[in-house]
Amino acid sequence: MDRQLIVIAKPNFNLDQLIKKSNSNETDSFVSTLASEGVRINRLFDEEEIHPAGSFSSENESDMPDFSKYYKVSAPDQMLEELLEQFRHSNSVEDAYIKPAPELARINLEPRRDIAPPATPDFSFRQEYLEEAPKGVDAKYAWSFPGGKGDQVNIVDIEGAWKFSHEDLRDNQGGVIGGSESSDLSWRNHGTAVIGVISGDQNNLGVTGISPNAKVQAVSIFGERQTSSKAIIQAANSLNPGDVILVELHAPGPKFNFEQRSDQKGYIAIEWWQDDFDTIRYATAKGVIVVEASGNGGENLDDVIYENRFNRSSRDSGAILVGAGAPPPGTHGRDHGPDRSRLEFSNYGSIVDTQGWGREVTTTGYSDLQGGSNEDIWYTDQFSGTSSASPIVVGAIACLQGIVKARGLEPLSSVRARELLRNTGSMQQDAPTSPLTQRIGNRPNLKQLIDLI
Repeated sequence: MDRQLIVIAKPNFNLDQLIKKSNSNETDSFVSTLASEGVRINRLFDEEEIHPAGSFSSENESDMPDFSKYYKVSAPDQMLEELLEQFRHSNSVEDAYIKPAPELARINLEPRRDIAPPATPDFSFRQEYLEEAPKGVDAKYAWSFPGGKGDQVNIVDIEGAWKFSHEDLRDNQGGVIGGSESSDLSWRNHGTAVIGVISGDQNNLGVTGISPNAKVQAVSIFGERQTSSKAIIQAANSLNPGDVILVELHAPGPKFNFEQRSDQKGYIAIEWWQDDFDTIRYATAKGVIVVEASGNGGENLDDVIYENRFNRSSRDSGAILVGAGAPPPGTHGRDHGPDRSRLEFSNYGSIVDTQGWGREVTTTGYSDLQGGSNEDIWYTDQFSGTSSASPIVVGAIACLQGIVKARGLEPLSSVRARELLRNTGSMQQDAPTSPLTQRIGNRPNLKQLIDLI
């Protein structure tokens, strides 16, 4: 995916119509000349996307952003900076910005194993994140309650590609419902690993998802005219109140140096960009729970460089932001620091609500635990990053929401689920290089959460 130039028009300015006008007295001279320069500008969101069937409360509907103001500019990449400055000085434009291509919030894994066993063994004993708190999220406790395996909960994962034919992802999977999947193996491994954490089949082989009865679908950020914000709005329009969206993306923020770095230092949560923020706000206003990776940039999201966009007293998308914490020392024979301490790559700050395991997550995909020539039997012991932490939180939320629905209660909203997660859980721990002041929140504790509802 390439960089994208996003333009927000001023009220009552229809940029695609202004381009077509030839009378410069009626419109902005710069905007009117774009067509002659081979630059295309189209509405970012289709009409059916911004006026979907569905109900909002009158309070939420009145607070909805005006998506008709958003436009995407198509031009050669080398022209984007010049066009950005011209749009910012146009009397038709409220704001304009260049969005970097979103990427996966993951850490690189070891090479895959080339030889597959005759039959896949049961790896669930390696999934200690399923166990009782504080080690895990107490998923097995939730399973003892009606609905506690994520029953009647629909989840949409937003990223790039998946292997829905995997042997351990046959039940309760809805496939790709939007966008076009990337053919890149790293995107496919990542999506497969995420879904395995959330809803891997409960059987006698491979792994078991935290919420194995939840139904998982996917929307890709790739495809003609597709963007991360369009993917979010497509996901929101496919779901009902109480369902869940997982945004498994981050992108280079204002502190990232493109010329000097090739790592993810300086990557931040996707809601920093206004079109993504507004579509997340749209989803949460519909009653959909949105879980968002905080990113692997090692950044303090309270830093002044982020212009209070991560300050909820200034603006609040309603999403749940997830940081990456260390698993218990000795997991898979490795030590990443004190249990539940912030891993060095995880973003942190007052906006980060809760944490999941950011290392040593056993799930489907990648093949460092089990490989061979067939991707459908690949497994990993090392899924990492805020990418592994976020689906752990999604699985815990789905278990809790399933119990809420089984009891006939009103489904949890995103803000209510966020409040519960911030006020419960196994507490974040101090570490020599990651003090408690670098907030990533507590690890979910389903026993505490179930007791509260």
